[in-house]
Amino acid sequence: MTPRFEPVIIGFLCNWCSYTGADLAGVARLQYPPNLRPIRVMCSGMVHPDLVMEAFVQGADGVMVMGCHPGECHYLEGNTKALARAQVISIILKETGIDPCRFELKWISSAEASVFARLITDFTTRIQKLGPHRVEA
Repeated sequence: MTPRFEPVIIGFLCNWCSYTGADLAGVARLQYPPNLRPIRVMCSGMVHPDLVMEAFVQGADGVMVMGCHPGECHYLEGNTKALARAQVISIILKETGIDPCRFELKWISSAEASVFARLITDFTTRIQKLGPHRVEA
């Protein structure tokens, strides 16, 4: 029997909203796959495309950036910057031969624990269907 593929997913979570939502999901004991490796960042707008690409180079199968809902950013316009960077990241992924479906930007508030759990579950399922990301040497 072939073991089920368990992807490594790197998540850059904004300190003020999505990281707190993830924490609430844990406190509430919500069930979601353990594949996410969360990295707390002060703002989703601070996640440079180079960080996302480095995650793939280091062997991540998928990368998520999660931030505050538009209009609710602690730094006012950080999530607007994150959206612009996500568009750049999608272009870079296509140009380097990485399926853009392996990257996702989502908005999560600190009170949306169930949304957080559902997004992680859905993204993990998507990456499992895509299979392992092969790093080109």
